[in-house]
Amino acid sequence: MAGSTTTTISSTLFLSLFSHSQAQCKALQHPCFKSNIEKRALILCSAKKKLSFADQILDYIEGGPKLRKWYGAPDPFSKDESTVEDDDQSEVEEVRDAVLVSDGDSEIGQMVILSLIVKRTRVKALVKDKQTALEAFGTYVESMVGDASDKKFLKKALRGVRTIICPNEGFLSNVEGLKGVQHVVLLSQLSAYRGSGGIQALMKSNARKLAEQDESLLMASGIPYTIIRAGLLQSTPGGQQGFSFKEGSSARENLSKEDAAFICVQALDAVPQRGFIFEVVNGDEKISDWQECMARLMEKAGQQLQ
Repeated sequence: MAGSTTTTISSTLFLSLFSHSQAQCKALQHPCFKSNIEKRALILCSAKKKLSFADQILDYIEGGPKLRKWYGAPDPFSKDESTVEDDDQSEVEEVRDAVLVSDGDSEIGQMVILSLIVKRTRVKALVKDKQTALEAFGTYVESMVGDASDKKFLKKALRGVRTIICPNEGFLSNVEGLKGVQHVVLLSQLSAYRGSGGIQALMKSNARKLAEQDESLLMASGIPYTIIRAGLLQSTPGGQQGFSFKEGSSARENLSKEDAAFICVQALDAVPQRGFIFEVVNGDEKISDWQECMARLMEKAGQQLQ
């Protein structure tokens, strides 16, 4: 009976998620995204050809296979393309419509990936364990394992990528070039690291160094960038608080990890001509239109540069 109850609850959740997706996900509120993360992360497939949990839910719901076909996911029982190396692919440049998530098996990286899936975005992710990623996300994500400092692997990873989201520090410090990438979104806790002191500062000294390198390299890269300087990230529920974009706030205050992941994805639709930086923590301001909010922040950053 317990298993039946879990299936029924999860079925309702996924039906709600995908019905919102048919309306371009504009009405989707990211607290639902939180529930999706918790449900999705608890159950993994153990058999190689067994349907993933999400696919079982879609098939359980009436018209599940049709929903999968509408979404554009491959046949789950077709050849496992995710485990086939594509080193022999043609050198012809493919359409750049993918978003690459670095550190895709980290907690916040997974939050970013799930939010992208809901938006029906083509997702590529750098992970440490490809099989675990396949079981967690199924065929909705092209998971890749390798050393980002290796030019051959990086070239393969960036094939078809228009935007990179870096949810943790260190990725940009390890690569030599991002040829063809049109936008980089970096979630940075540099201000929070600089604002810490004592033992906490010592513990985070390496992370601070990587964050400083990432920001400096990105600013000098010539690629349009968005640096989101977040407050100290907390494991608190997202979508329950508002926000504050005041300067200096990220050195003193906190931000929910779920809210941080959500903001990273919202930044995809606001590509600057060169680059802009803004600070964000949880606060009192409620945002109903994130495109308008991003445009306002970008305009403010532009005025500051003049």
